[in-house]
Amino acid sequence: MATSHPVPETGAGTGERPSRGGKGVALTVIAGCQLMVVLDITIVNIALPHIQTALDFSTTSLSWVVNAYTLTFGGLLLLGGRIGDILGRRRVFLFGVFLFALASLLGGLAENSWQLLAARALQGVGGAIASPTSLALITTTFAEGPERNRAFGAFAAVSSGGGAIGLLLGGVLVEWLDWRWIFFVNVPIGALIIIATPRVIRESERHTGHFDVLGALTSTLGMASLVYGFIRAGQDGWRDGWTLAAFAVAVVLLAAFVWVERHSSQPITPLWMFADRNRAGTYGIMLCLAAAIFGMFFFLTLFVQNVLDYSPIQAGLAFLPVSALIVVGAGLASQLLPRFGPKPFMVGGALATAAGLGWLTLIDAGSTYLGSILGPMLLFALGMGLQFVSLTLMAVSGVGPREAGAASGLLNAMQQVGGALGLAILVTVSSTAGRNKAEDLLPRFLAEATPAEKAAFRRTGELPGHWADQVLTSGVNLAFITAAIFTAVAAVIAVVAIQVRPSDLENLKGKGPAPL
Repeated sequence: MATSHPVPETGAGTGERPSRGGKGVALTVIAGCQLMVVLDITIVNIALPHIQTALDFSTTSLSWVVNAYTLTFGGLLLLGGRIGDILGRRRVFLFGVFLFALASLLGGLAENSWQLLAARALQGVGGAIASPTSLALITTTFAEGPERNRAFGAFAAVSSGGGAIGLLLGGVLVEWLDWRWIFFVNVPIGALIIIATPRVIRESERHTGHFDVLGALTSTLGMASLVYGFIRAGQDGWRDGWTLAAFAVAVVLLAAFVWVERHSSQPITPLWMFADRNRAGTYGIMLCLAAAIFGMFFFLTLFVQNVLDYSPIQAGLAFLPVSALIVVGAGLASQLLPRFGPKPFMVGGALATAAGLGWLTLIDAGSTYLGSILGPMLLFALGMGLQFVSLTLMAVSGVGPREAGAASGLLNAMQQVGGALGLAILVTVSSTAGRNKAEDLLPRFLAEATPAEKAAFRRTGELPGHWADQVLTSGVNLAFITAAIFTAVAAVIAVVAIQVRPSDLENLKGKGPAPL
């Protein structure tokens, strides 16, 4: 999944750019960090059943193995970008990588549920510190023009494919080693990055300012409460007391966040950024797309393992074409964007993802991977790849160096928060559809089920076997319909809000950190 990060003013920083060979190593280091951070969003998905058994998670608390990382990562990205602007991007990058690797080690060593959740939250903090500086370091390392554009394309491809790579790697590690290795694998990677970074990446200039900690806390806790409200509603209904309380707390905290940002002299989210229609539209598109892509990975992972009975490795391999097509789409957009401008890729990419998701709504309990899943999944992936480069470039165009961290960090935050919020909504929709389907099937089940199936139903309270497949598929179908609506909204935003022509790309050069 693509991410966007602070990009400093061209020429900012101290020291000389690395040699040609050193630049290749520098790009590998930066992209390696980004891949490590991004794939950790999805690498745990396949391992969740094993984690649940090993650490005695309940079904509800298990979802926070994903959410603890995603919400702290997305919620603190804006603060992480500001820290890099003020303290120097290379040293902040190094500290974030160290914290991420340390948290990964602690997660792998966890002996109970609270230890793992604490480690996952700490991983999110480390990612939020390191990730916003990654793209900024590309700008200080690579010369403006074709060299930098190639670096952006490679970076976007690595970031975009990180989700699918995480699913594949997770399957391999869980099936061949142990679930703990999905965390341990980050430790040697982090160590290599820490060793190489001072040798191939120069430090950036520092900017004066202060840290908007209150803004970061109110936004992060507010979004966490909102996500919890949706998850709770899917389990216990919209009238549940805790559901209503979670939404009320979210409204208060998010309103407090807006108030803090409006009255802060140096907010992490300068609200004037939303006055630019292109940038505001870019943030809205990313919010919608992230909701769709998180949902696609989550629900297709459930479908191929629970309905098609794929092993962890088979499930990971099933998503490998997604990574390949996202890379292809990102490469095409990177090459053709100077000629056609970003808008065609934003609109066309969003429509392609919507069509892919709409196609996926046709799957049923008798569907096969080759016959019903691969085609729409590839269309979805190509559409995503076409959009990510344009979104990244538009988010940081025309922003001064003092606000670079906040501008591009906000796009990244939109991705993570949109993914968490969108997934919560899709899970709620899916759960409701699944319950309704189970109620419809119950009379038929009681009349036709075998004694063993009835015994399993009395023991668990859930329909077993092919009955459960029908329930799950019903929920997945409605989730994909909802996700397709998200991407259709993204296409509408791109048509209405984005007003950049190919000729405007030259005008954006030199007006701040535009990576064009």
